[in-house]
Amino acid sequence: MDKFYLENVALYESLVERATPAPLARRAGQPTDLVEANMLVAARIRPQLGEDLASGFPCAVYPRSGAEDGVVDIHDLYHHPRGKPVLKSAKYEVDRLFGPETTTEEIFDVHVKHLVPFAWNGGIGTLFAYGQTGSGKTFTVSRLEELVVEALVDLDPDSEKQVSITIIELAGNTAFDLLNKRQPISIMEDAKGVTRLVGANECFVKAHADVQDLIERATKFRRTAPTLKNDDSSRSHSICRIRIKHGRVDGFLYLVDLAGSEGARDVAVHGADRMRETREINISLSVLKDCIRGRAQADAIAEASRSRPAAAKKKQAPHIPFRQSALTKVLKHVFDPAGGRASKTAVIACVNPSLADVGPSKNTLRYAEILRVTAPSSAATATSTSTSTTASTSTPAKTAAATAAASTPQQRKPQKPFQVSSKPNSRDPDPEAADVPFRHRLRPGMVIRLKPSSLDDADKPQLAVLLCPEMGGDVGSPDKARRNRTMRYVCASLVPVAGKAYYEMNLWDQCVVESSMMDREVILEYNPETRYYYVYHIV
Repeated sequence: MDKFYLENVALYESLVERATPAPLARRAGQPTDLVEANMLVAARIRPQLGEDLASGFPCAVYPRSGAEDGVVDIHDLYHHPRGKPVLKSAKYEVDRLFGPETTTEEIFDVHVKHLVPFAWNGGIGTLFAYGQTGSGKTFTVSRLEELVVEALVDLDPDSEKQVSITIIELAGNTAFDLLNKRQPISIMEDAKGVTRLVGANECFVKAHADVQDLIERATKFRRTAPTLKNDDSSRSHSICRIRIKHGRVDGFLYLVDLAGSEGARDVAVHGADRMRETREINISLSVLKDCIRGRAQADAIAEASRSRPAAAKKKQAPHIPFRQSALTKVLKHVFDPAGGRASKTAVIACVNPSLADVGPSKNTLRYAEILRVTAPSSAATATSTSTSTTASTSTPAKTAAATAAASTPQQRKPQKPFQVSSKPNSRDPDPEAADVPFRHRLRPGMVIRLKPSSLDDADKPQLAVLLCPEMGGDVGSPDKARRNRTMRYVCASLVPVAGKAYYEMNLWDQCVVESSMMDREVILEYNPETRYYYVYHIV
């Protein structure tokens, strides 16, 4: 294929010059304040180096500007079997696009800097760079590591918060500590589902010079090897974890330099060991892509369930296989909806501009687009909901009823926000039950919040699910005599897990509670991905 490109350079350049890129239709609901988004995707186009120009391959990646900033065109030359070569163009859109002239410092200011105060205040920020080998990932991430830690050190010099760094390497499913002479470590989950780097050193940082020393020490032990595309290709994933210690909740920043992906043309002359190494890298990157795709689908379904609950009810939440590789285990907080911690992620897709690398460049930008899941705007959602409701209730009788209801708003029943959920939950199946005080309609399966003094044991959970009345008490209709009588119910405990964001039901851990000690009804919803319950609504 390289020979074909080189033989048709003049034709390719003339076709590109005459090409007219098609306008890109912007997706509805694209956020205007990108810093507030949880996932920001950028692409960095590497400048053409001396060896690129010497090889004779022209540039194939062309960023747009002006109103279409963030859109990039890639032109490829197709070897048509029945005629002369033809130009095939593809366009991709990202949140931010950095051209060859952009410096790493500018990328930090625009794309990464907002993660620093977020982590400083207890959040989890993540930056990962991916792309083909030789696309500039390590060059970009190494400098960003320095800038991030320097910004943390300078953020509040008088603060008592401590900043520490851990740098590890992932080769397949094996992890090594790059700050401890590449000693092996373990990646494990604790009882709360939090990923731990067992055995990894944490080095505290107090000055800018400390940052440079640690990064240089880690670089010495990073596994690299020559490939056809890069003389110093990273043969492993590098993860720099920055912890900000303050109080009970620590903030984290993960800076991930992924190993370069390779195609068949890059590994043609590799031996057996290198082929095995390449296979492990590509498998872990494939799992990462599956997690990216799964999280994007999960976000899309979540947004659809808010605007179109009936249509989203038929869609099952996708499985996100973050436990299939050590890399995605460490990045669990990015992909697992049950993490329970606020997180923000910045992605940098590094692209080679050469025509010889047009295939990998398309793959890199294609997966960058997958990450960009935008929520529909509230105005658009309200309009579509109103339109669909009007269309489905357009009969004369229903229209008259709706007009009468609108003229007497005090007679309409308030909308119950928890009814839009399509997942299994603990709410009463009777839609009229919400108008009755919850103590007058106690039933098996109801989840209640207990008053603080209702249990002698302070370690008992404050949420419980009703199983049955004690001593065979009645659970019939809420007549007046039963309303005025104190009932005692056998309850099963609900134990908080995953940082108290989710609950697990323990049917064997039971207690007896009087109805007078029940504070509120709580609607729990079941998450089939985590097999846990979470609080959806408090009545």
